[in-house]
Order: sequence, then C-alpha cells, then structure tokens
Amino acid sequence: MSDKKIILITNDDSIEARGIHFLVDCVKDMGDVYVVAPESPQSGQSSAMSVNKPLRIKEIAGYASAKAFTVNGTPVDCVKLALHAILPRRPDILLSGINHGSNAGNCIIYSGTMGAVLETCMLGIPSIGYSYLSHSPSADFTYTKPYIELITREVINNGLPKDICLNVNFPKGELKGLKVLRAAHGHWSEEYKEYIDPHGKPFYWLTGAFVNEEPDADDTDHYWLSRSYVSVVPSRPDQSAIDTIPEISEKLEKA
Repeated sequence: MSDKKIILITNDDSIEARGIHFLVDCVKDMGDVYVVAPESPQSGQSSAMSVNKPLRIKEIAGYASAKAFTVNGTPVDCVKLALHAILPRRPDILLSGINHGSNAGNCIIYSGTMGAVLETCMLGIPSIGYSYLSHSPSADFTYTKPYIELITREVINNGLPKDICLNVNFPKGELKGLKVLRAAHGHWSEEYKEYIDPHGKPFYWLTGAFVNEEPDADDTDHYWLSRSYVSVVPSRPDQSAIDTIPEISEKLEKA
C-alpha cells in the first residue's frame, strides 16, 4: 500500500463536469487521488442518500493519475461507498467540487457539494468544498488554482479544528486575495417560475435569486465575493443553537 496521502474527490455535477477534472489537476501531485462521483448531475441534493434503490459502483478510465469511479446516487452515497467499498484505507482529506455555481450564503443547506463535505466532516475527515460563481459548463477556473493548492496543502499538512470543514467560493475572473468569513444572512426570492404544458396544465421550474439581507456587512462571504476575493467559511455539521438553550429552557422546562 502506498504511503502517500489519500485524497478523495467527489462533486454534485457528475463525473463529466469540467470542475472535477480541474480539481484533480490542482492536487494530483499531493497524493494518491481517488475520484468517486455521481454518474449524473445531483445539484440540490444536500445530504440526501439513497434508501430505496440498489447502488452500483462502476470503475471508469481515470483522469490524469487519478483512479475514477461512478455511483448511481447522490454525493453522500459516493463518499459513503468510497469509504465502505473503494478506498484502500481512510482518506487523509475529502475535496468536493469544483462546483459549477455558488455555494455562498445559505446555499450550504441545499448543496450536494457541501452535503458530501459535511458527511465526511462528521467522520473526522478534513473536508473542503470548492465552488465557482459560474454555472457555465466551460467555466474558466484558471485563477482558482493557486488558492486551491494553498488551502488543500495547508489542510493536508495541518488539519482543521475538530468538527470543522471549509466552504470555499471563488468569484469569476482575476482574484485579489482570500478572506476567512461568515456566511451572509439572506433568503431566496421568486423561487419557481410557472409554465404551461401543451395540454394547458401548469408546471413549475426552480429559479430565483439570493437576497442578501445585510449587503453592507463587511465580514460576510457575499460582500467580499462581490469584490473579487475568495471566501472561506468555516462550517460545522452540528446546527445546535447552543446559545439559545437558556432562553428556550426558561420558556419550556418551567412552563
């Protein structure tokens, strides 16, 4: 067995996405790379896993020096099966992406890219999600490479705090620097557009735009992404609102 670091890579845009190939290129010299990705796009799957269908692993021709596999499931299915049936041992790091589209703000709730990251973070594996603010299949990731190399090497060499993973977003074009931030508070507006099918019946297609509720807050990812900086948001799977326990306890336990 190789004594190199094992790097597990997945995404939610499928094995065919240009972003995952670019990510392999960025880290292929840092260890033994295994790509385990969905066979078809799985955007918006969050932490979903398949419970009512058989999952199948298919080994395919690798990219660069990476070994590559597809799974007929979600990003979480991919990482679970990678750990259970593919990798020779526990990986040293999990990378997810590069996602075609933003995962800033509250997108971590919906993101299949970050669903995989949160899954392995819960298992104590250092985990990073990379996303690019363009949905174009031919997006130019060129300027992201030095930052991906920097962040990935740092985490491989020094790890992350317990139960913490990273949600990294890149704006398009030349980058001015990197900021470690919090996610902006906001919501989605006009989430569905109505259409009429040939039979005269309505159907709906997901759309919408993120509304930043604090556009002037200079400690958020959206603020600095709009100014051509890379945003790094430390995140955790545990969503317990510990700071509200006394208040809620006062209302419920003494009612």
